[in-house]
Amino acid sequence: MAAIGAGGYGLYFKQRLVPFGEYVPFESILRGVLPFFNLEMSSFSAGNTQQSPLFVKDYRLAAAICYEIAYPELTRRNAQKADFIATLSNDGWFGTSTGPHQHLQMVQMRALETGKWIIRATNTGISGFVSPKGTLVKQAPQFKRTVLRGNVYPVVGKTPYSHLGDWPILIFCLSVLSWFSWRNYKNNR
Repeated sequence: MAAIGAGGYGLYFKQRLVPFGEYVPFESILRGVLPFFNLEMSSFSAGNTQQSPLFVKDYRLAAAICYEIAYPELTRRNAQKADFIATLSNDGWFGTSTGPHQHLQMVQMRALETGKWIIRATNTGISGFVSPKGTLVKQAPQFKRTVLRGNVYPVVGKTPYSHLGDWPILIFCLSVLSWFSWRNYKNNR
């Protein structure tokens, strides 16, 4: 993703690549094992995990390409130093299925988690503006070429999730597992 033009600059390189579409996992092992893995396939390299936000006018923009928005921790980390989030996606392969709607729900959840506005642009999916409360404020019609204009605003402060990440839920789960293990041990004595 690139920010170019008046007041815009920066590049973002996708960090989470699609297995077998953008890279072959365990390529050195799998090539030669099955004829399928000997076919010409894309072989992209993942972007650096410490990329700077894109700059648009006087604002910082966190980027998420395609299904990267499905990863809460990746989105949280990229949004730390940004005023807004922008996500671009090729939803054409979803067709008329419920896929674009599910993809939009993931975007809405990332907006809630980060407390930031998200600008979503797709080719055939659901493009729109999502508020920090996860509400789809403005939406472009699906499968129609159009220009969608709207306003987004920087939000001051951080949500608990933006600040702490997954740690509270991981600690809670570990505590519950420890308690059940201790209880099981005690009952079996």
